[in-house]
Amino acid sequence: MADAKVKIDKALYEKIKKYAEMSGYSSVEEFVTHCLEKEVAKIEEADSEEEIKKKLKGLGYIG
Repeated sequence: MADAKVKIDKALYEKIKKYAEMSGYSSVEEFVTHCLEKEVAKIEEADSEEEIKKKLKGLGYIG
């Protein structure tokens, strides 16, 4: 599996780094991957496109 890069704000990166270390993750990448996998799993549980849109809206990803 190929890696892809994502740009995030430096201040956010520093927060993530702090919490990743506190939580026992071996890297920021491992922590972010785990968080994203959990969020995607929640979205995938939706039964319909409308339900997915509601979940994305509730998470603040769409307006």
